[in-house]
Parts: sequence; structure tokens; C-alpha cells
Amino acid sequence: MGGRRIIDRVAAALRPVVSSVVLVSNDPDAGGWLPGTPVMRDRRAERGGLVGVHTAIAHATDFVLVVAWDMPFVTPPLLLLIRDRALDSGLAAVPEGPRGPEPMCAAYPRGALGDADAAIDAGELTLSRFIDRLSGVARIPRTEVERIGDPARLFFNVNSPADLAAAERLAAR
Repeated sequence: MGGRRIIDRVAAALRPVVSSVVLVSNDPDAGGWLPGTPVMRDRRAERGGLVGVHTAIAHATDFVLVVAWDMPFVTPPLLLLIRDRALDSGLAAVPEGPRGPEPMCAAYPRGALGDADAAIDAGELTLSRFIDRLSGVARIPRTEVERIGDPARLFFNVNSPADLAAAERLAAR
């Protein structure tokens, strides 16, 4: 997008907010995606977004800020809001976007690992079911996210060539 890889945009938004960036991926080439960034392989064999979140939580010492690498418009102010809400509440912090909760741009405490294991063991691999299982969630209302920027842009993700074309148009504005 605009001559810059999406993963580089996400990493640039994360770096001023967190003490370290870690990439969760099973791709054999992932070690070259963000040079110098550790790569964690999934700890569970099941497939789905929850398995990646589980891996991130498992490697966290206290909280982990999770951002999908296909979200090119996340910003440090958005990530600070999520991080600080998690730290202040002691709970998972999940912002609301145009389609509802955004569990792939959220913060999770290390204590959520048991809930992630239970969800995966039960075959409930969707992140929405995982969020429902958590003992506590600090939800960040869409109105609060709107103070930072347009939630449709902030949480935009690229899953197809058409999405990439739309993202390119958004980035050009």
C-alpha cells in the first residue's frame, strides 16, 4: 500500500506502544517478514484466529496487545487506548468497530489463557465465542474509538485483492 507493506505499517503503529513486537505465524518464511522480530509458532494444532491469539497470550508475561497483520490503518493512539484500558481494568480490552467487537485488535491478560484453552478444547474456534467466555472484558465503545478516528478505517482489514484496492484508495486520501 503506497509502497509500504501492510505488516510494516502495523509494526510501526505497535512499536511506540509496546515493549516488544512478536509475530505469530506458522509460515516458514515468517522469519524474514520483520527482520529482528521473534516469530512464535502456534502452540495448538487446531486452525483459526483464536489459535494465534492463544499463542500470543501464552507468551505474554502479563498482557498482550494483539493486532492482525492485515489491518493497515491501526494507529498508535488507538493501540494506546486499548493497552491502557487493559492495564487500568486488569481485564481484556476489546474495542467496538462498525461490525461489533474487534477481537483481532485487542488486549488480553495472561489469565485469559485458560479461557482460550477451554474454547479450543470445546471446538469453539471463533474469537467472538472466546470473548463471550472471558470472565471479564473492558469493552471500548465505538463512540470512544471515534474520538481517535473513523472505526471503519481504523479496523479495515485486507482479505482479498478488492480489499487491497480499497485500502490503496483509503491510503491515498
